[in-house]
Amino acid sequence: MSSLQSEVLDGRANPADSYRIFGITVPKWRIYLITAGTVLALVTPLLVTDFTVFQLTQVFVYAIAVLGLNLLTGFNGQFSLGHSAFYALGAYTAAIMVDRYEIAYYWTILPAGLVCFVGGFLFGLPALRLDGLYLALATFALAVATPQLLRYKHFEEFTGGVQGIDLFKPDPPVPFLNGDQWLYYFVVFVGALMLLGAWNLTRGRTGRAMMAIRDNPIAAKTMGINTSLYKSVTFGVSGFYTGVAGALGAIVAEFVAPDSFTFFLSVWLLVGMVVGGLGSIAGAIAGGFFILYAPNLSESAVEFFYGGDPSAKALIWVAFGTFLIFTVYVVPNGLAGLVRWCVARLVR
Repeated sequence: MSSLQSEVLDGRANPADSYRIFGITVPKWRIYLITAGTVLALVTPLLVTDFTVFQLTQVFVYAIAVLGLNLLTGFNGQFSLGHSAFYALGAYTAAIMVDRYEIAYYWTILPAGLVCFVGGFLFGLPALRLDGLYLALATFALAVATPQLLRYKHFEEFTGGVQGIDLFKPDPPVPFLNGDQWLYYFVVFVGALMLLGAWNLTRGRTGRAMMAIRDNPIAAKTMGINTSLYKSVTFGVSGFYTGVAGALGAIVAEFVAPDSFTFFLSVWLLVGMVVGGLGSIAGAIAGGFFILYAPNLSESAVEFFYGGDPSAKALIWVAFGTFLIFTVYVVPNGLAGLVRWCVARLVR
């Protein structure tokens, strides 16, 4: 028996790791791509304008939020339309700590995530009796109610009411970086930690239990998995990721207001998750790019074909809808599924 066969039988190796693409094994390809992506992420803000750096920072913020939703839906099978509420809770937690209590912005990230973890866990408990469309309606109610609560006059002392809370861009501790560049690196660092945490979570015992519940809840319960506990914990972890994204988004945008966290934000996160790929960690980054740049591309396409017609502005969302339908039809498993398909064709 070969050493590879022994490792496979012991559960220490994946047979797919021996596959090769152009003579290079799949794990080496993975290392090369991660290294290239890391170098590109580190160099890009030094080569582009400050506005582009600001947009790329928002991409990674959205990617963390999409990853949080993907842990709940893609890995655990629970459908949510209310993650804009967790995003808002994380954003306001960070904004209140910075504005009212003058706490440094980097100390607000973890508390914002923990507050959303508790909120997600507590919301997940009564939602255990709901599934499918009924769970979606419950989370939809959460998303609709949150902006109204933020406007409630008895909370204005903390939330700022309709006016929201203004923040200031933090001074970079590194002298050769401006504020936008520093926030970009800060968000990328936090995002890398979140990606690594999700990767470890989904490949451990907890991740296998989550996916077992997604695939067949009855069989998972028969195998001794506490489905109620894992569903609630997954809701909490998903809220934690989304709350961290909300805190980072508030710091980057330097402003929070109820109108920034409507139900439409939940829909955007859902679209980003589907386009990036269900059950894919790296696909969350692609989802973040889609959320930010797809509307801009739709607007550019309309201006290119109907630039001289002022009424053509109404076609922007029509173009976006067409582009979204085309994307879902061509790559129904998301961009991550497209990558897997290409690898399966190239591998030997």
